[in-house]
Amino acid sequence: MTAGPLTAGSLPAIVVVAVVLCGLAGAAYLWAAAALRLRGDAWPRHRDAVFATGVALVVWGLCGELPGGPFAAHAARHLLVAMAGPVLLVAARPLTLALRVLPPGAVRRGLVRVAHSAPVGWLLFPPVAAVVDIGGLWLLYRTGLLSAVHHRPVLGALLDLHMLAAGLLFSFAVCLVDPVRRRWGLPLRAATLLLAGAAHAVLAKSLYATGPPGTAFAASDLRLGAQIMYYGGDAVEVALACVLAVQWYTVTGRRRARAAARSGGGHPRQASGQGGGELLSPGQLGP
Repeated sequence: MTAGPLTAGSLPAIVVVAVVLCGLAGAAYLWAAAALRLRGDAWPRHRDAVFATGVALVVWGLCGELPGGPFAAHAARHLLVAMAGPVLLVAARPLTLALRVLPPGAVRRGLVRVAHSAPVGWLLFPPVAAVVDIGGLWLLYRTGLLSAVHHRPVLGALLDLHMLAAGLLFSFAVCLVDPVRRRWGLPLRAATLLLAGAAHAVLAKSLYATGPPGTAFAASDLRLGAQIMYYGGDAVEVALACVLAVQWYTVTGRRRARAAARSGGGHPRQASGQGGGELLSPGQLGP
């Protein structure tokens, strides 16, 4: 894990491909949002900025200049690629946008089929997503894995991509702002976030005291990297908690509106102002 800036010529090919794909994803999102608005449909503009910021953070983490020594730079990369970037990408609801902009046809049906498939449903079971994400970090930092990839750029690049995928999976499983087959309840997702945050904090504290096996990072570098992981992780977890809080607030408000409508003899549609008596699903909530 290098600490200084990387040029295009020094980047592993897989990272170059990943950066290009990130750029294409950002362009596709902005195009889809513009196309939706051109045909008269609403799509909040702040989501464009959220997605673009998420792409920028991931690209910066993959190939940008990061401060500090080797471990501090690695910790900053972890924060950008595996935590902050994925949360912003998921919060922008890219799957919802894709389903709204795609015309009826094979591509849209295929996307719905994948989103509603059993394997995706189980991967998005919050405890499973947490084990893939946080469990992978414990394996990385508390075994000799980090030492094995430290001086191998290609393996390091694969590790970065794994962290990105795991971060996206965990953020998606906790937020559930896009339509998927199974919607897990708020209590389960909140408990998973709490336990995952605790496990991440314990890992960061352990790294402050003892470096990963087989490595010889300077003590100051190790402590700075552990602090980046600890405090940066807390900030991202608070952002995820805010998404859950908004969902809880909205669902609770609609329940109260329905109860008030029933006690007052009105219809839930009139009380909620949403054109229906059903509760908002998590996929209809969020930024």
